[in-house]
Amino acid sequence: MNRIKCHVKKGDHVEVISGNFRGSSGKILAVLPQKQRVLVEGVRIIKKHLRKSQDNPSGKIAEREGPIHISNVKLIERDGKPVKGAESKTKKEKKKSRSTEK
Repeated sequence: MNRIKCHVKKGDHVEVISGNFRGSSGKILAVLPQKQRVLVEGVRIIKKHLRKSQDNPSGKIAEREGPIHISNVKLIERDGKPVKGAESKTKKEKKKSRSTEK
């Protein structure tokens, strides 16, 4: 049994860099290394229909996060500390706007 190495872990703050949810960010709720997937808070909300039960007498439509591929996320913060090389888009846009003003 080999352990699969991942660049992110549970609790990290990440940004989605590609796919349908590009630009959104959130905290990692779970990492699934065998499937190379992560669950990001507030990203890819899916609806699951639950049948009637003792807990839900009238049934329910539950919303929860769906997994996205681990290669589609970029690490922003780990343990509340910003990661080197992860500067925000606002800083990049400021640099571009300064260069166009000259």
